[in-house]
This record gives sequence, structure tokens and C-alpha cells, in this order.
Amino acid sequence: MKLYNTLTAKKEEFIPINKDEVKMYSCGPTVYNYFHIGNARPFIIFDTLRRYFEYRGYKVTFVQNFTDVDDKLIKRAAEEQSTVPEIAEKYIKEYFVDAEGLGIGHASVHPRATENISEIIAMCKKLVDLGYAYVVDGDVYFSTKKFKGYGKLSHQPLEELEAGARIGVDERKQDPMDFAIWKAQKTEDEIAWDSPFGKGRPGWHIECSAMANKYLGETIDIHSGGRDLIFPHHENEIAQSEAANGKPFAHYWLHNGYINVDNVKMSKSLGNFFTVRDIAQKYDYEVIRFFMLSAHYRSPINFSDELMGAAKAGLDRIYNCKYRLEEVTEPGNVDSSETFKELKQKFIDAMDDDINTADAISVLFEVTKAANTALAENADKTELSAALSLINEIGGVLNLLNKTADTSIDADVEALIEERQAARKARDFAKADEIRDRLDKMGIVLEDTREGVKWHKKA
Repeated sequence: MKLYNTLTAKKEEFIPINKDEVKMYSCGPTVYNYFHIGNARPFIIFDTLRRYFEYRGYKVTFVQNFTDVDDKLIKRAAEEQSTVPEIAEKYIKEYFVDAEGLGIGHASVHPRATENISEIIAMCKKLVDLGYAYVVDGDVYFSTKKFKGYGKLSHQPLEELEAGARIGVDERKQDPMDFAIWKAQKTEDEIAWDSPFGKGRPGWHIECSAMANKYLGETIDIHSGGRDLIFPHHENEIAQSEAANGKPFAHYWLHNGYINVDNVKMSKSLGNFFTVRDIAQKYDYEVIRFFMLSAHYRSPINFSDELMGAAKAGLDRIYNCKYRLEEVTEPGNVDSSETFKELKQKFIDAMDDDINTADAISVLFEVTKAANTALAENADKTELSAALSLINEIGGVLNLLNKTADTSIDADVEALIEERQAARKARDFAKADEIRDRLDKMGIVLEDTREGVKWHKKA
């Protein structure tokens, strides 16, 4: 299996630290609001990577944090006349509603920054003691120039990063590129914890370093997130962790591409900013997941009504094939069919090539096409069983196609089907076609087979 490593800017063979085990850390949400479709992409992609590792026999420890104290939470708490813990608790619950809808599994651990304050303070103190950080008026800053490898993830020297960065002016810092790992309490009512530096709270970057260290160890296999996190967040995580521990932080760094909306970068200022909850009011959660997996994770992806409609149609096509197969057979042995055995290997090859879910979805369509051909040709049950088994197997890895066929039918629909059959017997094909079209608009799919008329509701 090969993964594209942002750190080395090339695909590399994946070799875990411990045989048959994978330690993954993926940046989670800042819980001050519902998460948006840009957040949804890494959550879905790296959930899928975890599932694929498990499919291939690895034991995976997957950590995804919640940032539950931050300037955004403090602002939202003030706006809603609430408290930071109440805001965090509310939106962590809402995260799990949307995550479950999207088929995103629970991490092995979902640590919160506020539950790991002692570990964060210990790391800050260690960095100060080692000379990598310094204290100014209760704030603690990391000195980027003290860490010789700063910029290695971004592939830019410190001078270039400094020239291109949007840096807030703070004359107390020794260098403009230095960043806060501990922030002093600004007002008496602001949420804060006691520390050797005075009352305050963690900086954003330090929490991930401390929690990855606590739950996964000083060196981990994979760290992942969106491209927007490469600099400064992940660059700063590397600096903190490696300065504190004297060891490589993560062997593989994976980052997904941006999402555009109607070919324009998503932005609140442009009014094209959508939460997953917004989108789920129009499209099923599963359609969103299918859409995200239909592109390679490192490529930019364009979100639009037209493309979401196409994703729904594609997913429905696969579901309809699955339901037809379930009517005539049960899952069997994929290896009993050369066609589906080869398609299974094609799926594995796609996923082994830097988790190419776009090609994996293409294989799923190939399976659907081959299965529909087998159904049309009344192939033997062994072939049909292999097709159904492979659809379920690929669907299981991608966490798609989990719905069962809805075979409930009301008397009106049943009467229409009988009326159509009577029209066909009377050779009134125009009327039969008219009834079929009416049923189609009602979401009923008819299939005329040698055994009679079969039907199911559209997915």
C-alpha cells in the first residue's frame, strides 16, 4: 500500500511502526457550530482510510480530537449568553448527529482539550525548560527559529513562510513567526486554568501535540487533516512535538484537497458557506458521503446541485442493482466468479494506490454493470451471489449501501400494477406504458421477468 506523504512530497510504501498496527491522529472540529462540508471531507476520507486498514487486517488506534476551548467558543458563548463548556457540549452532540448520518465511525478516542490541560501544561513547561519556548506576561510563545526543521512540512524556508504569513503584530514576541502555546487570561470571567505561567488556556496547536503524545505515543504512523492545516497548524505541531520529544512526530502526513462551491472557493464572506446540516435537508447524508468519495482525496472537489444530483443518481443505480440481486439470491463467494474476483482485486489495487476512492467507486459501477448483465442473461446463482457479495464487501469498506429495500406497497400502487398487467394482456401497450411512467414518478421500479412482474422502490 502506498500513501502520498506531504512531508516527503511523494508516494511511499506504508510501513507501520509496529507490524499489523496503525496509530492515526486526525484533526477534529472546533466545536462552536455545526461542521461544514469542508470539514466533512477529511472526516469522511480518513474514516474510510481507517476502515480500509481494518479491512486489510490492521489493528487501528484512531484519535480525533475536539477543540473545546478557543477564541471562537468564547465569542459564541458571549453571543448566546452561555458558557464555553455549554457551547462545546452542545456542538459535540451535534457533531455526532451529522457524523453518524455521514457514516463516520467513532474514533478510538475523542479527546477534548479541556480534559487534557495537565498534559498540555506539562508540554509547555518542558518546551520552556528546554529553551524552545519563553514566557511573556503569562503568555508562552514557541520560538520557531530555535527549531531547525521549521518549514519542512510546508517545504518552505522560515524566511518565505514569514514573508507570506498573515501575522498579528505583537512586539512582545522575540520573532514575528513565534506562536502562542499558552494564552494568559484576558479578563476575570474568561475561562482559564492555573499554570506555572499564570491563569490561562492552551493555544490551538499545542493541544494536538499533547493529546497525540498521550494517546498514541511520541511517534505515530499517520497524522491527517485538510490542506489548510499544513501551515501553520501541522507545521507547529511538528515543531512542538519534535522539540519536546527529540523524535520524529509522524511518519506519514496526509492532507485532502479543498472544496469549491460552484467553482468558487467556499467562504462565509461570499455567502457560499454550507454546513452539512444545511445540505442534509436537501440530500441524504449517504449521498454526501458518496459524493466525497467519488473524487480522489488530494484533488480539489467542486460542490454543486448538479454534481450532487449526479451523485444521487449514481448511488441509486447501484442500490437498484443490489436490490434486484437480493430478490433472487444471497451473498456467496466472490472467488467463485472470475469476473468478480478480478473486480475485487481491482478495488484493492485502487485503494492501495493512495486510497484512490474515485477509482474504487468506478470499480463499484463496473460491478453493477456486470451484475446487471448477469441478471439480464439469467446467469446461474453462483455468479449472481458473487456479484451481491462483492457489492456488499466494497460497500462495507466505503460504508455505503447499508440500506435495505423498502418493499412496502399500498393498495393504490398494487392496483396500478394489476391495471398495467391487464392492459398488457389486452395489448393496450400505450396504456401500459402510461401506467409504468406514473409508477416511475411515484418511485416504483418495475421489472418484467420470465417469472412475472417484480418491483421495488427507488433507493
